[in-house]
Amino acid sequence: MATHVGLTVDRLTRAGADLADQVGLDKITVSALARLFGVADASLYSHIKNVRDLRTRIAVLAADELAEHISAAIAGRSGKEALVVFAHTYRKYALTHPGRYTAVQMPLPPEVAAESKGHRRIVELSYAMLHAYELVEPDLTDAVRLLRSTFHGFVSLEQIRGFGDPRDVQASWKRAIEVLHLSLQNWPSLRNQEGQRHD
Repeated sequence: MATHVGLTVDRLTRAGADLADQVGLDKITVSALARLFGVADASLYSHIKNVRDLRTRIAVLAADELAEHISAAIAGRSGKEALVVFAHTYRKYALTHPGRYTAVQMPLPPEVAAESKGHRRIVELSYAMLHAYELVEPDLTDAVRLLRSTFHGFVSLEQIRGFGDPRDVQASWKRAIEVLHLSLQNWPSLRNQEGQRHD
């Protein structure tokens, strides 16, 4: 195999992300990526350290993409409207880019996580979107965790066809978001509960 000119970290990462969407992140290897470009494995090691490095780069890329999509979707929106488009954008990305989405969920080395603007932005957007519900800490963080758990749990089951009942999945998704909205509107404030206990 001839050395492929024009190989870059960015090009390899994007190709790896596309391949992950097709075959699954766990099936991504340096050899598989090298075959895609028609080069020897050794040609890639001047750009990426190993398969772990490649998957980490895919995770950072995917987080950037997801944050960008969510940011654009919720711009100018608040309250229930923002919650709905946030949820729909999250789900669409996960189902359209399953390999990338899996990468976003994987634990990252602390130094990489600290520098990943996409991962940080997703969290910031989650908190910002919830401000319209007038939640304060620690309720705000609890609410963010509830949303993340609901979104991730739903799409993860959907990806593996885990919903066997004939009930329309889209209808269930819409109902889940409606329930989240009502829960956020009527959030049982932990701060108020603690205040009542001290009275």
